[in-house]
Amino acid sequence: MLGKEEGSLKVVGFVGFGEVAAHFSSALHGAGARVLAYDVLLDSPGGREELAARARGAAPEFLRLADVLRRADTVLSTVTTDVALEAARSCAPHLRSGQLFVDLNATSPSVKHDVAAVVRSTGADFVEGAILSAVGVAGAKAKVLVCGKRAAEAATRLSALGLNFHDYGTEIGKASSFKMLRSVFSKGIEALLVESLLAARRAGIEEDLWREIVETIDAAPFEQVGGNWVRTHAIAHERRWHEMVQVEAVLRDLGLEAPMTAATVKLFERSTRLGLRESFTTNPASTSAVIAELDSRLSSNGRKPGE
Repeated sequence: MLGKEEGSLKVVGFVGFGEVAAHFSSALHGAGARVLAYDVLLDSPGGREELAARARGAAPEFLRLADVLRRADTVLSTVTTDVALEAARSCAPHLRSGQLFVDLNATSPSVKHDVAAVVRSTGADFVEGAILSAVGVAGAKAKVLVCGKRAAEAATRLSALGLNFHDYGTEIGKASSFKMLRSVFSKGIEALLVESLLAARRAGIEEDLWREIVETIDAAPFEQVGGNWVRTHAIAHERRWHEMVQVEAVLRDLGLEAPMTAATVKLFERSTRLGLRESFTTNPASTSAVIAELDSRLSSNGRKPGE
C-alpha cells in the first residue's frame, strides 16, 4: 500500500541504518525506489552526518520514525538483534493495514513470532527475513530467505528492486530456524579456525597450518570434502576420539584453553558411547544415513531428537 503522495513509486523504509541497510539502500536507490530511513542516531548531535557517511552511494532520506512509516509501503527492520522486538513495538503505533513489515534481524524463531504478533495487531502484514550471506562481502546480493503469507510477493518486489530475496514458504520461524542452524556450522567453523590458528601460533607453525587448511578445503568441492567427513564418521569416530584426546593434551601443553577441541572430544566420545559403529560395516553412501542413525540412537537413549 503506497502513501497517496508517492503515487506509483515504490517506497522502502528502513528502521535502523547500519551495514545491512547501507548496502541494501544503495541497491534499492539504484533500481529506482525511493528510500527512507530512521535510526536512533538521528536523535544525537552529529548523528545525521554519521548516518550519511555510512551510505554507499546516495544517502536515503533520513526522517523521523513516524514519517518513515507513514510514507513507506515496505518497511525493513534492520536494527541490532537485541532490540528487534522493542523496535517493532516502537513502530506499531505508526503501522497501517496492508503495509508490509519485513524483519531482517538475526533472531530466534520465538522472537520472530513475538515481532509478528506486534505487527499483525496493527493490521500490517509481517514477513520474517533471514540474511544468509555476509553482507560485508556479498553486499546487496546477499541471499535472504523470507517467510510469511506475503513472502512470495516480498521476494518478487524486493528482488526486482536490486536485492536477492527468496520465498521460503508461509511458516513464520522457518527462515530464522534455517539461519540459526546454519550458524552452528558457519560460526563453528570460525571458532575452530581461531582456535587452530591460535594453537599453531603458540607452536610456531601458524602460516604452515593455514596453508594446509586452505589446500585441504580447496582440493575438491566442499560437497565432497565435508560429505566425506560426515560419512566416515560412521566407522571412524572412535579412532578420531582417541586422536582428539591426544590433541587436547597438546593444547594443554601449549598453555591454551581450547573449548572447541574439548567439545570435539565430547562429540566423538558420544558417538562411541552410543554404539554408532554397530550400524555400519562400511562407510555409508550418504551423510543423511549417519545423521539419521545418530538421531535414532539419541532418541532411544532417552533424549529428545536432535539433542
